[in-house]
Amino acid sequence: MSEPTQTLDIHFTGSGSEYFRIWIVNLLLTLITLTLYWPFARARRLAYFQNNTLVGKDPLGFHGDPWKMFRGYLLMLLFGVSYWAVSNFAPVFSWIPLLVLAALWPALWRASLQFRLRNTSWRGVRMSFEGDLKGAYLCMLPFFIPGFAFGVIIALVAPEVQDSKDRAAGAMIAAAMSLFVLAMAAMSPWVLSRIKQYQHGGYSFAQERTRLKAGVGAFYGFSLRAAGVSLLCTAVLAGVGAIVVVMLGTSGGAAMIALPFVLALAYLVFPLVLMPYTTSRLQNLLWSNTRSRRIQFDSQLKFAPLMSLTAKNWLLIVLTLGLYWPFAKVHTARLRLEAMTIAVQGDVNAWLAQAQGGDKGILGDAAGDFFGIDMGL
Repeated sequence: MSEPTQTLDIHFTGSGSEYFRIWIVNLLLTLITLTLYWPFARARRLAYFQNNTLVGKDPLGFHGDPWKMFRGYLLMLLFGVSYWAVSNFAPVFSWIPLLVLAALWPALWRASLQFRLRNTSWRGVRMSFEGDLKGAYLCMLPFFIPGFAFGVIIALVAPEVQDSKDRAAGAMIAAAMSLFVLAMAAMSPWVLSRIKQYQHGGYSFAQERTRLKAGVGAFYGFSLRAAGVSLLCTAVLAGVGAIVVVMLGTSGGAAMIALPFVLALAYLVFPLVLMPYTTSRLQNLLWSNTRSRRIQFDSQLKFAPLMSLTAKNWLLIVLTLGLYWPFAKVHTARLRLEAMTIAVQGDVNAWLAQAQGGDKGILGDAAGDFFGIDMGL
């Protein structure tokens, strides 16, 4: 006999006016302290958004210690200062900090996921991230291979270009750059699939651990559709540009006035259309295919409402000189969160009570807790 299924809606109860007060204080203190307040501001922001996110009728909790987040921030700041110092005083060694950061990046990303999930709770039970360190490196390895190969080619050929101005060496660098761009474009959906398989396959709550059912083909399909939307925007804008060119031949004065507006329209249309499209489609792809034995997520985020909201937010942010930003964040969070539902099989109270009696989902990895790094990935 199958267990009954309960659907939990997600609601966001935050308001723009409430978040504006948090945001303006965070902004002022971050500026006054020369960005040192940033992790404390981030902790306040995360706490506000999670405490106002209701799953069913119960809010999420955030338990992150801002002082631990501050240690993680200092670590990243140290990398930035090291790179600045080396690139200014010993440029020949400027690749070393980047290499160190690239080598540590998967571990830092995993630590950030562990910290974020370990400090998130629902109905008194904390979540966790169970992905292992080896998996973090394996899922990101294909992302670094083309970059490493490109760096080796540049390192070998660049001295010849500087010394002899060899055209063949310059052509080799140009060819290497072209191959690098093509390789990254071809591999991006596959790499994204590996990263998201690892990420969505490591979420854990109570006795449940999720997995991502979407295969690499779904990510290539998503990328091809996004490319198609981009090409469609290009075709439309090219048509508008052609009309303006025709106008230039007949009434140059009016056309010259209209041309800057057409260029500005082209500059705005791409992100205004492409960003909401990719955001909505990727959210639906990921969360509608994320499930565990007794939990099934679903996302039905629509492109048109998100694009309309994005256009409204951009306009009001410009008109208010940026002061509408916190209101835009709240409205966007509400639209994206309330597009999702969670179907749970069985008695939620029973398996939550069982989880509260044990350690599952409460203890996270010590490194993630110590560094407190949350890069928002």
